[in-house]
Amino acid sequence: MALHPQAREAIARAAADTPVHSPAFDVEQARAQARALATGEPREQVAAVSDHDADGVPVRLYEPQGARPGLVVHAHGGGFVMHDVEVHDAACRALANRTGRRVLSIDYRRPPEHRFPAAPDDVSTVVGWLDGPDVPEALRGAPLAAHGDSAGGNLALVAALRHPGRFAALVLVYPFLDPTAGFDSYRTAADGFDPRDAAWYWEQYAATPADLTHPDLAPLVVDDDRLATLPPTMVATAEHDPLRDEGEHLATRVVEAGVPVVATRYLGQIHGFWRHLAVFPAADALMRQTGGFLDAHLGT
Repeated sequence: MALHPQAREAIARAAADTPVHSPAFDVEQARAQARALATGEPREQVAAVSDHDADGVPVRLYEPQGARPGLVVHAHGGGFVMHDVEVHDAACRALANRTGRRVLSIDYRRPPEHRFPAAPDDVSTVVGWLDGPDVPEALRGAPLAAHGDSAGGNLALVAALRHPGRFAALVLVYPFLDPTAGFDSYRTAADGFDPRDAAWYWEQYAATPADLTHPDLAPLVVDDDRLATLPPTMVATAEHDPLRDEGEHLATRVVEAGVPVVATRYLGQIHGFWRHLAVFPAADALMRQTGGFLDAHLGT
């Protein structure tokens, strides 16, 4: 299917941006620009927003009106390097409202200042904090869903693998999983996401070359027995995205390991569409699909 009009327009707007793999790219400047752009985005009202210290890891809790059971633990995308809870604030508000559930957004450490395994260790710290005495009363004993987009999908998957049995559901939005860029979509579907940029992100994330084959960095290398420990899983991919095939390959492997899986390819869409509800109508559809999936596994 051809690119949706919104996707074509987004690609055209980004054409003048300095690519991350360019020597002229400035990480700090790009992070500041992303925060400034996010500040100007419309933000939905939720019943409450609060910041917490999860044993040293900053987290932000979003509570919708009349919250249903369960907690969505969200890891943001951005190639591990970019974005933070502020950049994902609007998306997390919308996710809380569309799913009707509390959302906990993790401000994990990022490379190049903090390379692997800092990010997955921070997510694990938050999971431990949720089981501890200092967790807010509303979150005590809540069934958990792990959720992440792109690099955050990698971190959500790794969290579920590291903590078997702790999550009742797993939602991965175009997860970033394969440092080898070994799937055909890197050559046939790379609209708006240059494979050279993907390689640069992995270079920043890995502390050593050996890390690129570590299962906590490249979770596609895990065996079927570990995949079988995952909770019911939802994988959403975008048709025009170099990450498409690795996400769908994961979904196939998880099904074959005996785990219930819902896998959906969003036609005409590009990488990053989930976070921009004001631009991509499909983002609203995906969040509502997530809500239905969570209803089935966290309760209503």
